[in-house]
Amino acid sequence: MTHQKNETVEKMKSVKAAWDKSPAGPKRDAARKHYKAAVTAHAAKNDAETNKKLDAATHALA
Repeated sequence: MTHQKNETVEKMKSVKAAWDKSPAGPKRDAARKHYKAAVTAHAAKNDAETNKKLDAATHALA
């Protein structure tokens, strides 16, 4: 696994953990949408899009 892919996987785990701990509501719903899009992008091996969606999910939870 390349360094960038490893960072992406770790970022996905971190965002998922934050999403799991967040209270129900519109922020969590928005983060879920972005996280699901990140999972789809990751499955397509598109790291740039994955990171963009993970950043959006993190921002939605803030």
